[in-house]
Amino acid sequence: MWSLIIAILLNSVWCRTVHTAALIDDCPTLDNGDSLSQTQLLDRLTHGCRYDRLERPLTYTQDGSRLPVDVYMRAYIYFMQNLEAHDLQFKIFALLQMRYLDPRLNFRHVSPKRLQPILGEQQLRDSLWMPHIFLANERDSSILGTSEKDILTSISPDGTVIVSTRIKATLYCWLNLKKFPFDEQHCSTVLESWMYNTSELVLHWEQKRPITYDPELHLTEFLLKQSWSNETVINADLSDLRHGAFAGNYSSLSFTVHLTRVVGFYLMDYFLPSMLIVAISWVSFWLQADQAPPRITLGTSTLLTFITLASAQGKTLPKVSYIKVSEVWFLGCTIFIFGSMVEFAFVNSIWRRKHNVPIKKLNSKHILKSTLSPHLLRRRSHARSRSFSGSGRPMDTSSLGGNLPFNNYLTVNLPIQTIPEGQVLVRPAVPSRRPSLHMLSSTNRKLDVTFVESALNTAPTSGSAASFASASSVPSIDVPDISVFNNNTAEEIDHKEEIANNGWTTLTPQEIAIWIDRRARFMFPLAFLVFNMFFWTFVYCI
Repeated sequence: MWSLIIAILLNSVWCRTVHTAALIDDCPTLDNGDSLSQTQLLDRLTHGCRYDRLERPLTYTQDGSRLPVDVYMRAYIYFMQNLEAHDLQFKIFALLQMRYLDPRLNFRHVSPKRLQPILGEQQLRDSLWMPHIFLANERDSSILGTSEKDILTSISPDGTVIVSTRIKATLYCWLNLKKFPFDEQHCSTVLESWMYNTSELVLHWEQKRPITYDPELHLTEFLLKQSWSNETVINADLSDLRHGAFAGNYSSLSFTVHLTRVVGFYLMDYFLPSMLIVAISWVSFWLQADQAPPRITLGTSTLLTFITLASAQGKTLPKVSYIKVSEVWFLGCTIFIFGSMVEFAFVNSIWRRKHNVPIKKLNSKHILKSTLSPHLLRRRSHARSRSFSGSGRPMDTSSLGGNLPFNNYLTVNLPIQTIPEGQVLVRPAVPSRRPSLHMLSSTNRKLDVTFVESALNTAPTSGSAASFASASSVPSIDVPDISVFNNNTAEEIDHKEEIANNGWTTLTPQEIAIWIDRRARFMFPLAFLVFNMFFWTFVYCI
């Protein structure tokens, strides 16, 4: 039993010894490195007995502690596509280059006559250890062309490895569109270490010209103002799972471009046409207020045209919660176009009124006040007229011979005098009271004889009957400014008299409508000019 156990142990030791010897015998030697080709030298340097591509290069301090690998990055940007505002992203075509030192690949002592670096493509890169670096804000990325020709790997005699890769990347850029289209954007490209934290790997930008741009780089909608680079450390924990389930501090590099939007396109295709559309809406102020069809057509067509123009411009933008400068301009122009339509509705309603408007003074304040509340002013004027008439001499109703039906007549107080038989009363020459009183018809200036008799309180007698019979040949008698009106006509006359006595005047509705249109021809352009001053001051000065 014991002999069997001892035999098994001796056999296992012998197998290990044989395997170790085989490995030693299988590991190629590095002697006569100068006589080897590049492929042979690389095969011997990266042989499994000497090189493990899954393990990072190890360097130690004097006290024996491990040092992190320093990886130096450089970017050459030779094309940048315009920002896509609706997707909040942009595209870059760049050459990324990383450099690090791997002491295991040092062949300076193995092949001292070989002074030039060893060059290769993807196959050489796949045989080496590579730092795992990714674009943190990428949506999509890929290697340009074929992976064989667009990856360049270089190994220097001292073990310095340089890997250059041409990539195409679509990156997210969180745009700030508050001042669109006069906005300035800052878009970053972020590189991070994926596998190794700062204790294992640290990223650095090259000291000289870390970011280089193609001299012929040109953007159609933006202007590249400046760029800068930055080195940071990202703290990843289990709350955000930025690096999966691996918590720690990870090295990060970033470079940011400062882009300014070129507004020439928007000035020519949006702002200037919108100014012209607003100005066209003011043409309705030169049309007469009763010309409803052309003014309505002009107002609606300009409003719909401007809305179509603004909606076409806003389709390329994302739906954000804040207000953009372009929306402020859209709202202001819409208010001016809509205001011209409201002004037409106002003057058209005034034009169709049938009553004149009393105006206390011929200025804007009183004209607008009287126009906006004509019925209220008319009632107040009538009330003043009635109070003015009631303050005079009271009417002596006893002289009218009782309750006579005078509801359809103008009550006049006349001096009592005797009219001889056959005498005709002739109208004396008195100054005209108001031009409006001369507009009465001649039939209203005739007074019935019986009405005069009642007014003079003369009872009919036999003598007087004869006198009236003899005077019947005279058809009518002229009296000073006496007419037969109803109560409403009397109120209108008293109203006009009271206006004349207080210095008021009247304007026809057509005159007021024309006056408002004339003021609008200057007020609307002036208000639009003030709006432009505030708008462009905010855009370029704030």
